Amino acid sequence: MYSRRLITGFSNPTVKFLRSLREKKHRRVEQRFLAEGLRLLTDARESGRLPEILVMATGRPPHPLLEALEADVVHAGGEVVEMDEEILAKVTGKDNPQAVAGVFAEFDTSLANLDRAAAPIWLVAQALRDPGNLGTMLRTGDAVGAGGLILIDDCADPFSVEAVRASMGAIFTQRVAQARWEDFVPWLREGPGQLVAASLRDAHPYRSAPYVSPCFLMVGNESRGLPEAYEDACDLRVTIPMLGRADSLNAAVAAAVLAYEALATLPR
Repeated sequence: MYSRRLITGFSNPTVKFLRSLREKKHRRVEQRFLAEGLRLLTDARESGRLPEILVMATGRPPHPLLEALEADVVHAGGEVVEMDEEILAKVTGKDNPQAVAGVFAEFDTSLANLDRAAAPIWLVAQALRDPGNLGTMLRTGDAVGAGGLILIDDCADPFSVEAVRASMGAIFTQRVAQARWEDFVPWLREGPGQLVAASLRDAHPYRSAPYVSPCFLMVGNESRGLPEAYEDACDLRVTIPMLGRADSLNAAVAAAVLAYEALATLPR
């Protein structure tokens, strides 16, 4: 049995620290983020990432994956704390919290950290504001074997509790990069890479478009789409037919449709 620190009060400094990570300004200062759920933390462990602090609810049922996670955290010099579900609910902001949560160091999100040759497909989102959409795009990227997700301009925080939860563990399997448009374009043009925009303007049907690897599939803001100047800078514009009354798909759904079509076309 490993040594665990028991927390019994809401005013405990660790509880205050954990709660603070639900706010972006504190995550930026601490460069740490919160993830919850045994499945998600197991995905992190299998991807080579361990929490610095492992938080467990008292009275939770034993589980071999949790025991393995705890052993690895302790071996790596991390801390293990226990608290009752009421306190854990304050930490996570959920009335019915998962029995396990962890504090992770934020990843390097610079473009320089990406290897464009690592995968035939990359997802790109410009001014994506919904953390659920962001998490869904990460999950899609994992499903299609994408290299990662590049966030352009002012996007939702990929390390928010909502985005991490929506990613279903893909925050740990996908590379994440953040950049301004004026920095992204020169980086992209330094090497191979086809920039493809989801667009309604002078666009190829998505199912017959000439995709080329590495293919960077870009979607825009949920309500405004991509700026026209951004579309003009792309190598290819593609459109998805809308057969009903809606004039567009959800941004994350559009990214998934394009990613699977490109996956079927590109060599692997």
